[in-house]
Amino acid sequence: MAHVAVILSGCGYLDGAEIRESVCTLVSLEKRGATYDMFAPDIEQRDVVNHLTGEPMQEKRNVLVEAARIARGQVRDLKEARAQDYDALLMPGGYGVAKNLSDIAMKGPQGSVLKELKNLILQFSAAEKPIGAICISPAALVASLKGEMQAHVTLGPEDPDGLIKALGGVHQSCQTRGIVIDAANHIVSTPAYMTEAPLVEVAAGIDRLVETILNEVSVKKRAA
Repeated sequence: MAHVAVILSGCGYLDGAEIRESVCTLVSLEKRGATYDMFAPDIEQRDVVNHLTGEPMQEKRNVLVEAARIARGQVRDLKEARAQDYDALLMPGGYGVAKNLSDIAMKGPQGSVLKELKNLILQFSAAEKPIGAICISPAALVASLKGEMQAHVTLGPEDPDGLIKALGGVHQSCQTRGIVIDAANHIVSTPAYMTEAPLVEVAAGIDRLVETILNEVSVKKRAA
């Protein structure tokens, strides 16, 4: 049975984790018998956005506390996550990835990734354990691996403003239901809500990603 670390960046697609992507990820894991732990950084959100109007709100929120809404309270501080305890790493999207887990939303290719997440990604990569990146998460993944490897990922049919290339990765065009597999680097990515797609298509892409990740875990366990 696979044991997976899932990283959340808050709650709500405009300032945290994309709720639908997060839930689809968990459903896909559970229906295949995988277990998981959820993590989020115990930090203040970059901003708070009214999801009805899209306007900024004059208040402060904590990423870990907000992530607990999705996790039904079962979420731990990202500082506690260790690659040695898990078979795979999954990162749902949402603007929180680019605002809270990194500052890519503000700085673009010059942005950096939160130290705790970057270190965790490097741990998984060094151990050759699979990493699944959803929606905007491939940008944070590529930024973390810059200088270590040139990861092949997708943000959808296009690479917005050449972001992935500028961060040091290789972008591959992909539709919402599809996935991009970088077998050499043990990375799988899917566009999800990087496109204006129906939920059923987003769910299909995430399900394929999770299936592919867990298949790699199974192969490694059988070979061990």
